[in-house]
Amino acid sequence: MLAKLQTFSLLGIDALPVEVEVDVSPGALPKTVLVGLPEAAVKESTHRVERAIVNSGFMRPQDRIVINLAPAELPKQAASFDLPITLGMLAGSGQLESELFGRYAVVGELSLEGLTRPVKGALSMAMMAASQKGLRGIVVPAESAAEAAVVEDIEVIPVASLAQAVGFFSGALEIEPTPSRLEELFQTYSKYDDDFADVRGQEMAKRAIVIAAAGRHNLLMVGPPGSGKTMLAKRVPTILPTLGAMESIETTRIYSALGRLKPGQPLMAIRPFRSPHHTISDAGLVGGGSTPTPGEISLSHNGVLFLDELPEFNRRTLEVLRQPLEDGVVTISRALNSTTFPAEFMLIAALNPCPCGYRNDPRRDCHCTPPQIERYMGKISGPLLDRIDLHIEVPAVAFKELSTAPPGTSSQAMRDQVLAARAVQRERFEGTRTRYNAQMTTREIRKYCRLDEDCMEILRSSVNELGLSARAHDKVLRVSRTIADLDGAAVIQPSHIQEAVNYRMLDRNLWT
Repeated sequence: MLAKLQTFSLLGIDALPVEVEVDVSPGALPKTVLVGLPEAAVKESTHRVERAIVNSGFMRPQDRIVINLAPAELPKQAASFDLPITLGMLAGSGQLESELFGRYAVVGELSLEGLTRPVKGALSMAMMAASQKGLRGIVVPAESAAEAAVVEDIEVIPVASLAQAVGFFSGALEIEPTPSRLEELFQTYSKYDDDFADVRGQEMAKRAIVIAAAGRHNLLMVGPPGSGKTMLAKRVPTILPTLGAMESIETTRIYSALGRLKPGQPLMAIRPFRSPHHTISDAGLVGGGSTPTPGEISLSHNGVLFLDELPEFNRRTLEVLRQPLEDGVVTISRALNSTTFPAEFMLIAALNPCPCGYRNDPRRDCHCTPPQIERYMGKISGPLLDRIDLHIEVPAVAFKELSTAPPGTSSQAMRDQVLAARAVQRERFEGTRTRYNAQMTTREIRKYCRLDEDCMEILRSSVNELGLSARAHDKVLRVSRTIADLDGAAVIQPSHIQEAVNYRMLDRNLWT
């Protein structure tokens, strides 16, 4: 007897429909054949499935079983095929009859005792199920149900065991769909523990961070050890706008596909903050592998990627950041296919001013020679620096500010400024693909960043003196536009241009 069920396979972060066909026919000896490009985890499922059937109180078919996973050219991996294969074997052997196989997709891993285990990518699978004509719902392990239920357009049926799944499909057991709790999830998980009020001093750095957050500009901080660079960076997500529903789902899909969601938290409600170690590989940073998987830049999607001790990173690893910084996506190409992952993130980098870290520090002596400093700074390429909009100095904080100063500017006060500037940008770019000042095209820069004679003269002298590239010239104009938005000015003023030029610190000859 032949049984057919619908399921899904993950490719990157996307779910693709797969049809499970199970044919049980008389044979001289019991044999199970699995075809359709199964990877190791799927091949091993036949052993798990057989014991799960017996331990759940059903009869293991003593016949020839052929299991086909179509389309045949799509590689199948992960253990989420256990449950559909098992149900197919029971239906093919006459132990289960159901009219629901065509209306409900099935995913789930099984233990040897027949209990279900959570699967990776449940959200992507539910989204794909909602887009499939004829599918009314999806049957998932109980632990993955809350994640899949984020998709409101489809019924999500939670099952804790093979016996429950059989009961549902046979009609003997009614299972209520898991309700979608989007608003409740956002209220529960959208709170931050950190606040900029914890940071004493560094008000100039906070001003630069507000500008960076308002226009979604990339930021580089230079300062001695212990000056607060990491502390500042960790608090940047607290002043960014709250994640929207679509942004949250985009980010959650990535974490779900990698199994990185926290237990009991089916939705990402705060902006991600990723801080990889400087020994990270190219594939770890941008994604890769024989079967492409997302890297740190995709895990930072809609959030912040913080690279501490920037010169310690492998130069080649940093160079692969150049294209994603421009495009907002990263494409991993392999011989058989190519996969595109989202990578719209705000880059924040930090470094010391010299190898020892104490150059220009009035309280500590620096013994680094100019050639040593040049070699240290030379690890960061010019093209990468060009793509970072603001370069700021974060000096050491004086004892007086640490001990007696009042609390610093709070995250709420900074966030109010950011939201006001973002509202201006939303109105300005309505109807276009651009969302932030940092994303303005050359044509949009000419339209929205017009300068009078005084501003033009300041910019001209700055370009000539600092040797700014064409890209850095455009970065100055974009930052100027953001500063003007924060001031509520419709036109860029000379003070806005001067402040923006001051944030091109590393374009100057300070290191020799």
